[in-house]
Amino acid sequence: MSHYSEQFLKQNPLAVLGVLRDLQTNQVPVCITWGSGQFISKILDADTDTLVLDFGSQEYENNAVQRAGKVTVTAETQGAKVEFTLAQLITGEFQDLPAFISPLPQTLWFIQRREFFRIIAPLHPAYFCKAQMPDKRLLRFRLCDLSLGGMGALLEGELPEGLQTGMRFSQIELDMASWGQFYFDAQLIAIGERKVVDGKNDTVTTPRLSFRFLNVSPGVERELQRIIFALEREARERASRVR
Repeated sequence: MSHYSEQFLKQNPLAVLGVLRDLQTNQVPVCITWGSGQFISKILDADTDTLVLDFGSQEYENNAVQRAGKVTVTAETQGAKVEFTLAQLITGEFQDLPAFISPLPQTLWFIQRREFFRIIAPLHPAYFCKAQMPDKRLLRFRLCDLSLGGMGALLEGELPEGLQTGMRFSQIELDMASWGQFYFDAQLIAIGERKVVDGKNDTVTTPRLSFRFLNVSPGVERELQRIIFALEREARERASRVR
């Protein structure tokens, strides 16, 4: 985790405990990752000595994570990303239900951001969106980046007449191929452009739209979080192969 700036590292035990208790209180989903897999969990309890995490939904994942020598736990909160490692997870009980028990992490990364953590969408496969203008015209665009709070998109073709910031759209369709289709109410908060130089050394300008999601349900938010975790992991693996 040394790819983060040291300014984001919390080492005071009370500071570490405070972040974990905030995650617990707000029922923030956490992603437990190890060499061969990952699953979504949540913090059930945290005190000065012990961290208790919920079991995953699949028995084989719960068994596999116990064989891992080290696990990474990440979470996305409003305006920050949390990440820490645990040496091992062992099975225990919490309120008469099975749970994972671990000593409290000695350090924790708390990466503050001005907005939700964003993951850049891959070029292949590309993910596409559709939205309807107030006059029923159809907007088509490609997903550029994604967070729990919104998304960036590249418009197909020129900016349509009448499109302006502040517009609200009902049930934008986001097609994420094997991940499934999602529908959001969203507000257009910025219109810009992306410029790239193509193979002929010509500058290609594409309209870029920034949307803020409105009224995302907890179920959809958990699914988005799972996708963001997976895309980030894939991006790290690609970067490692390049190095």
